[in-house]
Amino acid sequence: MPKTQMSRFHIHDDLTAPEGSLPILKGASSAAGQLPNFLGALAGSPAALRAYVRFRGELRHGKLPRDTVERIALAVAEHYESKPGLQLHSRTSRRAGLGIDEVARARSWSSSDPREDALLKFLQPLLADPAKAPQHLHEEAKEAGWDDEQLLEAIAVLSLESFTAMVNLAGEIPVDGSVEETRMLRAA
Repeated sequence: MPKTQMSRFHIHDDLTAPEGSLPILKGASSAAGQLPNFLGALAGSPAALRAYVRFRGELRHGKLPRDTVERIALAVAEHYESKPGLQLHSRTSRRAGLGIDEVARARSWSSSDPREDALLKFLQPLLADPAKAPQHLHEEAKEAGWDDEQLLEAIAVLSLESFTAMVNLAGEIPVDGSVEETRMLRAA
């Protein structure tokens, strides 16, 4: 029998979540059809869930194109080796118009588009060691056409995706769909 991954955090639904998380979970369930495991786990802390949803919601109204956000998300998920993040962003990046080759490049902090490549090169050292972010990469990103608002927004996306990956890793959050397998095994 194959081993099914178990989460360290309880993955809540609208029957088990703390009351403060219920409005968000109900909204997410109706919008997506199925509640992502990450949100179910994050629901264990209503404050963390609210903060995450507000942060992500604000970034959706930013200036960065969807494909740029997906490139950043793929690079961060790969950096942390977050299987849920890689699965999610491999799928959503394709919907955002990235080809298979560009998805692979983004996972290694690069792009065939010179402008996108400059942004990813600027962001990579911020994740690895923020205290040693090279000035020349910032200048190269600006020369490639990114303005301050976009660069700050890209750093925000980097931060949010890092938080997501850290929760996924710390909680050993299963890839979406695998919780149903776990529930079926428990019932057997």
